[in-house]
Amino acid sequence: MKQKKQTSPLPTRDQVLAFIRESPVPVGKREIAKAFNIKGADRVGLKELLRDLRAEGAVARGTRRELMDPGALPEYLVIEVIGPDADGDLLARPVHWNPDDGAAPPQIIVQPAREHAAPGPGDRLLARLRKRGKSRYDAQIVRKVGHGPRRVLGVVETPRGARNAPQRGALNAIVRPTDRKLRYEIEVAPRDLDGAIDGDVVWVEPLGGPLARRGRVLDKVGTLRDPRAVSLIAIAANDIPVEFPEPALAQARKAGPAPLGDRVDMRGVPFVTIDGEDARDFDDAVWAEADPDPANPAGWHLSVAIADVAWYVHPDDALDRAALKRGNSVYFPDRVVPMLPEELSNGWCSLRPHEDRPTLVAEMWIDAHGRLLRHRFHRALIRSAARLTYTRVQQARDGHPDREIAPLMREAIEPLYGAYAVLLQARQARGTIDLDLPERLVSLDQEGRIATIRLRERFDSHRLIEEFMILANVAAAETLERRHQPCMYRVHAPPDAAKIEALREFLATLGISLPPGLNLRPRDFEGVLRKAAGQPYERLVHETILRSQSQASYSPENVGHFGLALRRYAHFTSPIRRYADLLVHRALITGLGLGAGGLPPDAGAEFAAIGDGISLCERRAVAAERAAMDRYMAAYMAERVGAEFGGRVAGVTRFGLFVELDESGANGLVPIKTLGEEYFDHDEPGQALVGRRTGMTWRLGDRVRVRLREADVATGGLLFEMLEQVEAATARPTAGRRVRAPGKTARHQDRAAPRRAAKRRR
Repeated sequence: MKQKKQTSPLPTRDQVLAFIRESPVPVGKREIAKAFNIKGADRVGLKELLRDLRAEGAVARGTRRELMDPGALPEYLVIEVIGPDADGDLLARPVHWNPDDGAAPPQIIVQPAREHAAPGPGDRLLARLRKRGKSRYDAQIVRKVGHGPRRVLGVVETPRGARNAPQRGALNAIVRPTDRKLRYEIEVAPRDLDGAIDGDVVWVEPLGGPLARRGRVLDKVGTLRDPRAVSLIAIAANDIPVEFPEPALAQARKAGPAPLGDRVDMRGVPFVTIDGEDARDFDDAVWAEADPDPANPAGWHLSVAIADVAWYVHPDDALDRAALKRGNSVYFPDRVVPMLPEELSNGWCSLRPHEDRPTLVAEMWIDAHGRLLRHRFHRALIRSAARLTYTRVQQARDGHPDREIAPLMREAIEPLYGAYAVLLQARQARGTIDLDLPERLVSLDQEGRIATIRLRERFDSHRLIEEFMILANVAAAETLERRHQPCMYRVHAPPDAAKIEALREFLATLGISLPPGLNLRPRDFEGVLRKAAGQPYERLVHETILRSQSQASYSPENVGHFGLALRRYAHFTSPIRRYADLLVHRALITGLGLGAGGLPPDAGAEFAAIGDGISLCERRAVAAERAAMDRYMAAYMAERVGAEFGGRVAGVTRFGLFVELDESGANGLVPIKTLGEEYFDHDEPGQALVGRRTGMTWRLGDRVRVRLREADVATGGLLFEMLEQVEAATARPTAGRRVRAPGKTARHQDRAAPRRAAKRRR
């Protein structure tokens, strides 16, 4: 009798995961079966095991029927060339990489190939990746899919002795890119400077292809000698439209007051606007009263009035096309790039006090527990009773109303807080994720320089307006669903498996557990926040949870809003500054038969593409606002190079620590070479660098003292030198990957030896 061939026992879950994660490329069931000698009927068990791993998110699918680590890059990927590093290696990054993840993109080294022309900075390549470490890949070029930048934004630096206008026969100037990813400089001959001098911010065209180190000036944006140029750099670098087309401006100039017509006359209702002191437009007004209906004891009747932008901006007219291109308004410390011209954004669509304004009003009724019972929308004409600020309203609530607010207390302010109390109760019952992270308020002097930096105070008056707006947004989404109208949802998906697992590992280092499994609810995160409350690492936990969340976006496909614990949610409350809200207004007007300015019949077919577009515009705006703030901070700190500061570790990477200063909130890098004469293990789960010889640990949240070494206004970068650890964050170290400091990393040293030997042979 023929003896049956023996097969190896089925591997454990951890063995399979280790094999997948350590493989340099994604692997399939065939490769796993071969590695563990699984044959015959045992393949069924392997198939079930792999299916379970995919279901729980422990592994992800590759480009085909392959499996890989959820945190890994796929085998084939479109990458963007950054430029050469100090050793001449050509570095790249994934084209689609979310900077809000809190992690730096993995290092990708492009391998030279004879059959392909050398790529240059900005070029996009389809590449085959091979994993060489946890955060490093080698890339083999498959083909080029996009060209490098046709122009580069940078700052002119002329040679010493030629700081004024260029002269014939003078030395070449250089243009240093403002984008930190572009690690090279472009030489510009005096004849090609087009009058630009030292410190000017210019657009440069590389001559002779994207790898060329020579170029010519195309246009001047501003000068670093003018502090107001900081926002101009961010605007130019992110390609944010500034000038409105003349047809759009002409249309805005023709705008005027809207007639009462079929609108509900609500000019007798004491609506008030409540905004920040620095608000430039007022597009929402609120009012509330105790519900007089005896069937709703202790309930409330609320109204949120929003500027009727759809009355002035119709589908596919000049204003609409300009607004769609911008997607949203962009806010800088010294200026606003509005979505709509000033005649509308600060005029007819701004709910100025004591002036008639057309609005779209959400009327809502809630019960004593803050549950939305019913709602209705109508076009109305209102007259705001007062333009109030968060600070003044909070002072009035605390018993110190000023002369304007005192007469409004009984009929306006007190009912607003009464309704807010039950809305807050409903929010707490839902278990939303309430992250309390400080926001800094920057004020400028007359020259455009930073005068003061302080924490923005957060009052109940802020939360009151937020809750009213959230309720109106939910009511809008519900109405559109009932009326079977297209809806541009504001969606926020649950965090993915890799982020949850990374967060769970980090919280474990603090002794905090996250419930098992991947189907977490917002209240699970709120439970973590409660455990961290009052602890030294409280803010650290808030920031880490924020980084673990997915990015919100706009889409006609409803996946709910995870952070707010809402099944449906749509932006309705800011059509002056967000195109998504204008679409929601139009859909409501069409669905409810509220007159002109609604959606065209086939508009819903375009919502998916529009949602993608305005989501990108939103990210562009965030990137520009953040970059401008970084440059303002660098300019503010430039005069303090050499000074010492207290701060906290706000980020841990394989190449160093990011430190946020207590005084200003400025954030800069401490290179790993300043941390000590030893190798460091990068403990990613514990978010720390751990010294292999001494055990010295630098961890996220550590209180430290640093010295400012460099402040680069052009890029917004700050460079610190570590002086001492003042107070360690509470956590325990775990094993990680090796990094050496000071000097070169282990990878650099491995490659340096053969170069030295070759030099000796030469």
